[in-house]
Amino acid sequence: MFDSREELIGKIRLGEDSILELKVVSFRGGKIAGPKRDDLADELTAFGNSFDGVLVLGVDDKTREAEGIPLDKLDDVETFLREICSDSIDPPLNVRIVRLMLPDSQGIERAIIKVDIPRSLFVHKSSSGYFYRLGSSKREMKPDYLARLFQQRSQARLIRFEEQPVPQSRVNDLSEEFWRRFTARSQEPSEVVLLKRNLLSKEENGNLRASVAGILLCCEQPEHFLPNAFIEAVRYRGTMQDSNYQIDAQRIRGTLDQQIKQAMAFLMRNQVVTATKEPHRVEVPQFSERAVFEAIVNAVAHRDYSVSGSKIRFFMFDDRLEIYSPGALPNTVTVDNIALRQSTRNELITSLLAESPVAETIGDVRRGFYMEKRGDGVPIILNESTNLSGKTPVYQLIDDSELLLIIYAAEKA
Repeated sequence: MFDSREELIGKIRLGEDSILELKVVSFRGGKIAGPKRDDLADELTAFGNSFDGVLVLGVDDKTREAEGIPLDKLDDVETFLREICSDSIDPPLNVRIVRLMLPDSQGIERAIIKVDIPRSLFVHKSSSGYFYRLGSSKREMKPDYLARLFQQRSQARLIRFEEQPVPQSRVNDLSEEFWRRFTARSQEPSEVVLLKRNLLSKEENGNLRASVAGILLCCEQPEHFLPNAFIEAVRYRGTMQDSNYQIDAQRIRGTLDQQIKQAMAFLMRNQVVTATKEPHRVEVPQFSERAVFEAIVNAVAHRDYSVSGSKIRFFMFDDRLEIYSPGALPNTVTVDNIALRQSTRNELITSLLAESPVAETIGDVRRGFYMEKRGDGVPIILNESTNLSGKTPVYQLIDDSELLLIIYAAEKA
């Protein structure tokens, strides 16, 4: 918003309104004295809870004069902003910070910082409460307003989160190469087809945005919009989680099917395969490829993508594999009945994965498509792993917010 210098200057001349906030930055003893951390957090959350907005630091809101920020203080101000967005706002707020030069009334160029705040997928809270933007000011939300906003943002689970529009996304953020695999048989215009498949979503104002599912399965770089939709994979030497004994590590990104493929490649290059020679050579892997494939698919397909700041964690040790997936178990599923009950949090994502053929190079997984939707994933994990290691995998629910699966390694032959 206001991406050109001329457009921003023209907007500042008009003064603050529902999409523009101006702030002078002052210093005392080399430290930032104003604006106050809590006040700025309130302003940022108000924009994130309302609609796209711009905060300009270094411009007086009354005179609309560019007073600027000392060049040697720009790093400090940017750090100050990032700390507020990550530490003073819950969940953390994603913003874009840009440094620009604007002329003051004498024509002297002054350094300012422009902060683009997109309308968020989440409802954000500062230390002072929940705020929204009304005209040129922020207002604290009344309970009924807050309840409606939670419903609209899908955090009340009345609307599927995966079908929600992703702020700042556009139709062309979805790669035709990727979305064609889900729409190949249709002759209708692309936007119509994408809307029918819920890969696009329409905002209240009529704007078309990519949906969460569309970004996860059809965007070349989903992390630009959903920063935590990735797998943190680490192979440790020994049995303890200790970075000093880290052998291999990878942040696995890309579309969900690409993440599954990369996670399987990580497994195969890091697991130990032993062999017996009597009466003939038999190779024994640490883990069943089929079981791990099902576990990764389940984690990717069923995790709660509305949980901000969480990602899937895939940790390999000498004696076990641990997979952490954000979110509690859906509906009436528990760790005790997980092998018997079938329920999903993300119907659209699972349906799309069921249409995605498995790459031949992914390993011995015995699947034609990433999901079969028959509810046999957990039984396969339990049976395959138990037969290989002699130990039954364990599911644990941590603080009702994260599911942990432990798969034990086979004994060395």
